[in-house]
Amino acid sequence: MIEEAILEGRRLAHENRLEGKDLDELDELEDLEDEDFLNQYKQKRMAELNSLQKKAIHGSVYPISKPDYQREVTEASKKGPVFVNLTASMGTNVESRALSELWRQAAREYGDIKFCEIRANQAIENYPDRNCPTILVYKNGDIVKQVVTLMTLGGVRTNMQQIDNLLVEAGAVPDSDMRVVKRRQAAEDAEEERLAGKSIKTGTAGRSRDDDDDDDWD
Repeated sequence: MIEEAILEGRRLAHENRLEGKDLDELDELEDLEDEDFLNQYKQKRMAELNSLQKKAIHGSVYPISKPDYQREVTEASKKGPVFVNLTASMGTNVESRALSELWRQAAREYGDIKFCEIRANQAIENYPDRNCPTILVYKNGDIVKQVVTLMTLGGVRTNMQQIDNLLVEAGAVPDSDMRVVKRRQAAEDAEEERLAGKSIKTGTAGRSRDDDDDDDWD
């Protein structure tokens, strides 16, 4: 059973080896991959890019005030998901500053999704700074998800991969979205390189200790 699982994992990895690669990366593989197979992936990627470009009607964070909230968030969410960042009133809230940076990056990358930002105490009277940042996700006029502070995402170390996961969990993008897959693949590749480097260092250290032991017998 274990061998079958390993073989199945290898088969799936081979079949999905081009997932997450952009057109430039696919061009670099022309000499390594079957031409028909590669062209299929290029056509698929082009279709995905065209679809995203047509849907990319936002592209930046919408700073809103309380009078705008009903129109820009509640009503707008009937046309598509809206992600709201309730920020702290004090600039000393590190998590709040971190999420504002990620919000801007997410808005650029996910132009098909609406990202808004408002001071928490403007949106909700007396909302405590200790609960900031707070993420509210609206769909069809209702709040469908709420995240209070970044503690459950990764704290001040929260990165775009956690934002990707949030978008997937909220149903704003599918798990197979090329932007999600590309970042996940890059993280997995980086982790493999890190582990490979660690293994090499461990092996070198082991050989060094063995050499020292041999010297003791001289």
